[in-house]
Amino acid sequence: MTALPTLALIRTVAELRAQVGSLRNAGKRIGFVPTMGALHEGHLALVAEARRRSDAVVASVFVNPTQFAAHEDLGTYPRQEARDAELLAGAGCSILFAPDAAEMYPDGFATSVQVGGPSAGLETDFRPHFFGGVAVVVAKLLNQVQADVAVFGEKDYQQLMVVRRMARDLDIPTEIVGAPTVRDAHGLALSSRNAYLSADELAVARRLNVILREAADRAKAGEPVSAVEAAAADALVEAGFAKVDYVAIRHAETLAPFSGVVDAPARILAAAWLGKTRLIDNMAV
Repeated sequence: MTALPTLALIRTVAELRAQVGSLRNAGKRIGFVPTMGALHEGHLALVAEARRRSDAVVASVFVNPTQFAAHEDLGTYPRQEARDAELLAGAGCSILFAPDAAEMYPDGFATSVQVGGPSAGLETDFRPHFFGGVAVVVAKLLNQVQADVAVFGEKDYQQLMVVRRMARDLDIPTEIVGAPTVRDAHGLALSSRNAYLSADELAVARRLNVILREAADRAKAGEPVSAVEAAAADALVEAGFAKVDYVAIRHAETLAPFSGVVDAPARILAAAWLGKTRLIDNMAV
């Protein structure tokens, strides 16, 4: 049985580059998994996929302030670095990069990254700041680590498409890989924000994937997309969700809308609220 590597905790870009450079000089292929911490089995599945595709894995833990609006949960977002480090060590990570905000956004920072295409609509309609913040921090992290491959979860499907588009457009050589969503025994997509849910809310949350699967089946059977979307949104409210931001069936690669029925590879995506918690999910149609 191969021994797991010792996890190095790194806080500066300079030290990160030195450590990754040493691994690369030793002939290692580098994998990368960016996270905001509060790790769960979904994150560890990303690490496992990165390990499968590389010789040494870097994971980052950074709660990125630029992707939170003033009214969102930046201050209360779960932070548990010691436990995260323990989990990453057990998963076989070589490096944990855990910078602070000043390291990532030093005084005078004035650069933005705007990605069109797959960022249009859906999350952007409700969180217009979000993908600008994601694009900046992911571009920085990809440049800092310079990994051969980076693994992102399909749970944040629109984000995955935005990152893939950005990397392609900016000639970032890191291969961007999407890993399947990890779900609990009831099909609920694992998320750090699930910790906010009460027992009653958790029971409602587990209806989300069921309703999306039923809607996907109806769309695949040829029902009009707009009717399927509307019926799924109504079903979420009936199930107990307080508000539905969107249920949308989109082209899988571009996230462009369908004009009638599904006639190409598609994805159904949704965002809905339980109390103060906003849940997202998606699946193939």
